[in-house]
Amino acid sequence: MKTWRAGSGAAAAFGVAAMIAGLAGCGGSQYTFVRDSGGSTYFKVPATWHKVDQDAVDAALLGDPSSATTQVLKQRIWTAAYDGHTQPSIDHIMTAGPEGPDEPFAFAIVQTLSEEQQQDVSLNALRNVMGFPVTATAAERTQNEQNKEYPYKNFELTRDEVLEGDNGAKGVRVQFSLRYMGGPLQTFQQTGYLSADGTTMSTFLIRCSATCFQQRQAELDSIAQSFKVKNNFG
Repeated sequence: MKTWRAGSGAAAAFGVAAMIAGLAGCGGSQYTFVRDSGGSTYFKVPATWHKVDQDAVDAALLGDPSSATTQVLKQRIWTAAYDGHTQPSIDHIMTAGPEGPDEPFAFAIVQTLSEEQQQDVSLNALRNVMGFPVTATAAERTQNEQNKEYPYKNFELTRDEVLEGDNGAKGVRVQFSLRYMGGPLQTFQQTGYLSADGTTMSTFLIRCSATCFQQRQAELDSIAQSFKVKNNFG
């Protein structure tokens, strides 16, 4: 998985903390409200979803947890994953597990960008940050399909919208389907925001089977729309 390397954010603003508290009060026990360590990004997931073991998430994303490089990256990248399965696993980020029916999986990553990275950020960078071929041309996709080792097949982009946050924050939301490593058709909805000052990129990915997404589109849309960054508020 290709990621932008990042760092910790600023302390949470009182307004964001108050909004989180208000949302939690309204939602009761129906949702778990999650906020990143810097307090700039937050979202909700159903309370029935389970948090994936953080060490497993870090190992999958950052590599060997005992390495010095990983320890440095952990100071610069915040992640969280939630799984609708009764047996949560980071492996479910790409496909359903063998234990029972498919359930949604949600993954969030908040990254502080270096000065050099800030120069390269665009809406297409937000679309492609997770490594999926969202902006690939038809010719590129055809070439990829012919490569037997290419992991993403039958890619179809079904949604692509620009999100305009307050105070200059900008973002995109895309939805697409594909087959990963020859498996069943999966659908992903990915929301990405760049903070108004250009220093923080926040990404929220929801995965479920194509059938699951069709049946639960309204619910998963609501979860995706709960994903916000601090710069969305006046």
